[in-house]
Amino acid sequence: MAPAPTGRSFIMTQAHASELADDERLYASAPKIYPQKVAGTYRRIKWILLVVTLGIYYFLPFVRWDRGPDAPNQAVLIDFANRKFYFFFIEIWPQEVYYLTGLLILAAMALFLMNALAGRVWCGYLCPQTVWTDLFFWTERLFEGDRRERMLKDAGPWTFQRVREKTLKHVVWLAVAWWTGGAWVLYFADAPTLVGKMARFEAPPTALIWIAILTTTTYVLAGFMREQVCLYMCPWPRIQAALTDENALNVTYRYDRGEPRESLKKSKLLRGEGQKVGDCIDCGQCVAVCPTGVDIRQGPSLGCIQCGLCIDACDTVMAKIDRPPRLIAYDTDLNVARRLSGKPNAFKFIRGRTILYAVVILAVSGIMLATLLSRKDMSLSVMHDRNPMFVKTSDGSIRNAVTAHIVNRHSTPRSFSIEVERPAGAKVVVVGVDNAEAAPIIEVGPDQVREVRVFVIVPRNDALPPSQELVLKLKDAASGASTTATDNFFAP
Repeated sequence: MAPAPTGRSFIMTQAHASELADDERLYASAPKIYPQKVAGTYRRIKWILLVVTLGIYYFLPFVRWDRGPDAPNQAVLIDFANRKFYFFFIEIWPQEVYYLTGLLILAAMALFLMNALAGRVWCGYLCPQTVWTDLFFWTERLFEGDRRERMLKDAGPWTFQRVREKTLKHVVWLAVAWWTGGAWVLYFADAPTLVGKMARFEAPPTALIWIAILTTTTYVLAGFMREQVCLYMCPWPRIQAALTDENALNVTYRYDRGEPRESLKKSKLLRGEGQKVGDCIDCGQCVAVCPTGVDIRQGPSLGCIQCGLCIDACDTVMAKIDRPPRLIAYDTDLNVARRLSGKPNAFKFIRGRTILYAVVILAVSGIMLATLLSRKDMSLSVMHDRNPMFVKTSDGSIRNAVTAHIVNRHSTPRSFSIEVERPAGAKVVVVGVDNAEAAPIIEVGPDQVREVRVFVIVPRNDALPPSQELVLKLKDAASGASTTATDNFFAP
């Protein structure tokens, strides 16, 4: 048996217990948020974007695009089996991974530009977490009613009506989550074919596993975690705080006009007596409609996703009490300070960082577009043998060996000839093909890459430099189109 603590150890034990008790009082579970239904300009914008974005996400895999015989006809397809990405008329090969790099740069710069202009506007309108949570909120109101009804039901006893409503809500949530996971998988296989296999319970296990994972994450994140994802899981609120500046528009409580706050009755009385009183009547509607439970009147907050719903709620109240709208609006703290000092508003949309982001977006877009428009449906790349760099044959000629990768991006098989442009007088020999012709012919199947081993032989010449340019030319035997690849030819 352990001895009872005595003396100083007892005092430390008691202090530790007291510290634990204090810690327990410091932590509390997050209160459940019951966002209230609201109507207005920004709510309409959010509904429009929700319908457009989810419509694209759910139905784009079923859009067809004719690419000719023996080619997939799904407009957007990530074909891992054949290592290709199809986007309407664009076909991206593994060797063109730089397009993915360009898209990532464009996405980052677009996000930075949105942040520089209007804060977390991405979070409020286009973030997948926001979009699906909005849809789940709508479903919840459909079955359980608006804010007050849901709060009363959750505080009351369980009844058959409440169980039925909760059950229906979760069934719809699971259906939405399941179709969300299923739609994502459809981008990696032919959509109608995979849907047919799922209907016949013949879908491959990999597809079912990913559907289950994405169904679960959508159901949990949009149905239960909601604002907790924005507050604790998402890194963007912390990152954007370092990228924004005082000129970025944010949802702002215009305290220069709203303060001092009074109740509606008292504000009318004070206003009638000619005293200064703010337009805010402390009704709390801006907090009631906020999906993250933020009180915008307390200033900038990590929880504010800039969705603008508090603007709609406040405008509705202002209209009812016959006061001007936009007590809460997209504004800057600089403008609030300017108005307090009697100066007009000043909005600086064009400034150093916005110009920089726009220039990068235009430059990367231009480079990618120019590359797409100028790229050929065939390509050649070579890799020189490292050991040995060259071989001196018995007749004194010098031979270099390279591995050539020939890409046929056409949907039909093609014949290519390969020859040496430099060094002058060199001969090319391709392993495994007929080398009777001066330029050997290589057959490459549709949408395929063929790897061949090529020997470049230069006749004996004591004046050969140790290194010179090697240029191999690939030519389509039917169309005459050609491309080249450059390396080095080594000699003693």
